[in-house]
Amino acid sequence: MQNDISIGGIYLPGLLVTTLAAFVVARIVWQVLSWTGLYSLVWHRALFNLALYILILGAMSSLSNRLFS
Repeated sequence: MQNDISIGGIYLPGLLVTTLAAFVVARIVWQVLSWTGLYSLVWHRALFNLALYILILGAMSSLSNRLFS
C-alpha cells in the first residue's frame, strides 16, 4: 500500500483513503442486502455489518497492495 496519497496538495494516509472507499462499497452492499430481504437470515445485524465491512476493507487493502507495489 502506498504510504501517502496527494489529493489537491493535501497528503492523506493510504489506509484512510482505503477505509473511506471500503465504507462506500459496504454501504452499497448493505443497501442491496436490505432491499433483497437477506437481513432476515442474520441474527445480529450490527455485528454482521461490522464483519462485512472488515472483510471488504481487508480485500480492498490487499488489492491496493498488489496493484500499487
